[in-house]
Amino acid sequence: MSPRIPLSQPPTSPAPAVRHLTVDEESAGQRLDNFLIRELKGVPKTHIYRIIRSGEVRRNKGRVSADDRVQSGDVLRIPPMRLSQQAEEKQLNPAPARQFPVVFEDEAFLAIDKPAGVAVHGGSGVSFGVIEQMRQARPDAKLLELVHRLDRETSGLLLIAKKKSALKALQDQFRERETGKTYLALVKGVWPARLKVLDQPLHKYLLADGERRVKVTTKDDPNGMHSVTLVKVAALIAVPAALATQLPEGLSLLEVTIKTGRTHQIRVHLSHAGHPIAGDDKYGDFELNRQLARAGLKRMFLHAWRLRLSHPVTGSTLELHAELPDELRPWSGGRPEKGD
Repeated sequence: MSPRIPLSQPPTSPAPAVRHLTVDEESAGQRLDNFLIRELKGVPKTHIYRIIRSGEVRRNKGRVSADDRVQSGDVLRIPPMRLSQQAEEKQLNPAPARQFPVVFEDEAFLAIDKPAGVAVHGGSGVSFGVIEQMRQARPDAKLLELVHRLDRETSGLLLIAKKKSALKALQDQFRERETGKTYLALVKGVWPARLKVLDQPLHKYLLADGERRVKVTTKDDPNGMHSVTLVKVAALIAVPAALATQLPEGLSLLEVTIKTGRTHQIRVHLSHAGHPIAGDDKYGDFELNRQLARAGLKRMFLHAWRLRLSHPVTGSTLELHAELPDELRPWSGGRPEKGD
């Protein structure tokens, strides 16, 4: 009788173990709950608060509360914890590593030129985005965090912090509207030169399928968000002969500076003014988009072109540029130049 061959067992992930985290200098003064939420990625917040309340989290071997401030050198004992199913799936199927064109980089942060069609982070039906891919491509980086966001369809400048102090300083600048964010947008028709300021509140809502949308609303709408967009005409763009009948006035290339960073702000403000962005599949002229695609413009012409900010460490003024990508340049009329 032949010997019985044992059945192979499916691989199992190692059992979670006690962890000890040492608080670094940059995290000094942070609330314990916020520190753990950042450090224990993939662990539900409810679990984090539960282990704090139960005393399973220890600081320097003593009990600690969620609102206590951690200090540099503190040693935190973290009990064994399992990741959420979504986090485990991400560990088993990590994002593919990818580098993106770097416009600026130092020890505090970097600015990349994000291509169109790439989400900045995973979620909402997208398993991964720029930040997950960059973390895979830079495994030795202690921290990589998004400072702000860009729509998936928008290309251009995107800031990523490499230090917690830089993340906070840069996000404070964005929140206090101390940065200058200028986009290039190609729109239908001739933009009125007198129309330089769009000051219209925006209201977010969901479609029946759960997709997010935004619309201009009235000043007395309690859910309206104050939104200001500044517009400057950079050039008037002639269209190919095949579009001349449909677009006798051609297109306008605009420099658009936002004073508030609302969801889809530029797209909604320009469309509401009667000049939708070329190629915009949510708020645009859909028939025009089809004609433009046949003529070679196969994406939305919205590009985060210029960003003025104060360096988060030195305080010096920086002006960053991401020039138009190859697929948009033929539609720009050679404008604007970097120094404009």
